[in-house]
Amino acid sequence: MRLFSPSLLNRIAPFDFLFSRPCPRSRGFIGSNRLFLSDSSIRSEKSAKDMAVAEEASPSRRLWNEAKKKEVNFAILSPFVVALASGGLETATFKNYIQQDVYFLKAFARAYEMAEECADDDDDKATISKLKNDIVDELKMHNSTLLGWGVDPAKETTVANPATTRYCNFLIATASGKVDYGKGPGKIATPFEMTKIAAYTVGAMAPCMRLYAHLGKELKIFLQREENDPHPHKKWIDTYSSKDFEDSARQIEELLDKLSISLTGEELAVIGKLYQQAMKLEVDFFYAQRRIHPSVVPLVQYLKPKSKLVIFSDFDLTCTTVDSSAILAEIAILTAQKADLSVGEPGNSSGDARASWNDLSTLYTEEYEQCIEKLLPSEEAKEFQFEGLHKGLKLLSEFERGANARVVDSGLLKGINVEDIKKAGERLILQDGCRNFFQNLVNLKQERDLDVHILSYCWCADLIRSAFSSVGCLDHLSIHSNEFSYEGSLSTGEISRNMESPLDKVEKFKSLLTSASSTAVSGHKSVYIGDSVGDLLCLLLADIGIVVGSSTSLRKVGESFGVSFVPLFPGVVEKQRQVDRDEMPVWRGLSGVLYTVSSWSEIHAFILGP
Repeated sequence: MRLFSPSLLNRIAPFDFLFSRPCPRSRGFIGSNRLFLSDSSIRSEKSAKDMAVAEEASPSRRLWNEAKKKEVNFAILSPFVVALASGGLETATFKNYIQQDVYFLKAFARAYEMAEECADDDDDKATISKLKNDIVDELKMHNSTLLGWGVDPAKETTVANPATTRYCNFLIATASGKVDYGKGPGKIATPFEMTKIAAYTVGAMAPCMRLYAHLGKELKIFLQREENDPHPHKKWIDTYSSKDFEDSARQIEELLDKLSISLTGEELAVIGKLYQQAMKLEVDFFYAQRRIHPSVVPLVQYLKPKSKLVIFSDFDLTCTTVDSSAILAEIAILTAQKADLSVGEPGNSSGDARASWNDLSTLYTEEYEQCIEKLLPSEEAKEFQFEGLHKGLKLLSEFERGANARVVDSGLLKGINVEDIKKAGERLILQDGCRNFFQNLVNLKQERDLDVHILSYCWCADLIRSAFSSVGCLDHLSIHSNEFSYEGSLSTGEISRNMESPLDKVEKFKSLLTSASSTAVSGHKSVYIGDSVGDLLCLLLADIGIVVGSSTSLRKVGESFGVSFVPLFPGVVEKQRQVDRDEMPVWRGLSGVLYTVSSWSEIHAFILGP
């Protein structure tokens, strides 16, 4: 159980958190002292708001920020880019990529020419011309690379693959005014229509430029190798991580912002669709670069076809944007408000219910922080100490059981209608990409041996069942949580406390893994996805433990017992290096290493691919 503080609950109208985008994820608890901000905090908050306004005003920044949550992660975690980072990309694969990129860059240059013809501003024409010349220089670099391999670009006979052809056709069609979203002018008749086509074309080209600049920066860290062992793709990485290329990416984004000023909201929406389509085509382009040697991504393709994959996930703040305890407490308060309107009906008033919640939440917050401090070792461990962590979390388990007992004894949860819980679950907002991931897992179950489990401290499993039922996944998930006790359709206030502590979670986790092992035809691999201290034992026992978000308490406790937190992409690249050296990459439990992600699209890209 992770109670939200009364200050948070008092700031949200009934069920508002179910219908609109909530505030950023809360990690840990909000004590009343945090409501009083220092001057520097206020300035920082104002600066963040100003930045957010600027981001929203700039179409290029807004579209890129959206792409970073989704398509960009699929590009970065593609087999091609991971092998490029590891230095193990085969020459044949890289050569084929360069040849395909030559086709693409020629189309890119042609699209620039067409956009220049449509632009009606001399400065815009000059910018487009400069960007086109940059592409010509890039083509010269590619041709030089091909000549180094003994390939004459003038006599090259390689055929463009389907992904390259689709991307090229998309660019030329957009630059010709043939936009597939119902807003292309068809026959270009007026200067304004021509300018609009220039904007659409730049909108379809900008994502490629920004993505390559982003990839260059992400890959640059992997150039730090021994002097006698230079990275084989240093020239490529240097090119796209250079200031010159960043300047080009910024120029086309500034041009897109300028061309967008005169467009209607409907026309800006067209640019958004073109931008997203270009990103998807870029991802397809990377995945079309077939490797000869094994790739560790996507995980489902790397594992043996007959091996069982077991996916575990926490629910609160791992899948959701709001903790379920806050939702259930709000339903309880709304239930009490209805009782207030029914003369003579027994039960606490809404004021009593809210006061009870405030007291429970405040006490929980204070004691939780004290408990975390008590379970930490006197000195930070120099190596991974699972047993010490397990022993320390016994203290947290005792605390959680006591906190749940207080909730039951308070009677706060008595009288809640199960239909209200189900409606809340149906409207529950999941983390970006979470819904899509589980829906794709359901599709995967038709192709391979796969078990999917939700392990949660949530007081009421009906809420979880309703949330996953609304996205069409309930029949394919096993949900392990606590349950409300009902008389008819109303809760009695009692909870069947099946899972209320880290120790309960890990015992259920081990039991489920034992069962999976007994039915696996060719071994099994486990993945656990979580976000809090209560998930630590399961995260560490799983073959692959993935931490969503940036919980301060999770890191503090983990690092105190020698746990290492590694961003997923560098972690995957290291595993790829093991494969490149003909070693078996070992994902195994109790390694003391957990992988961190900022979004579910990273998890999706790593496990399933696009």
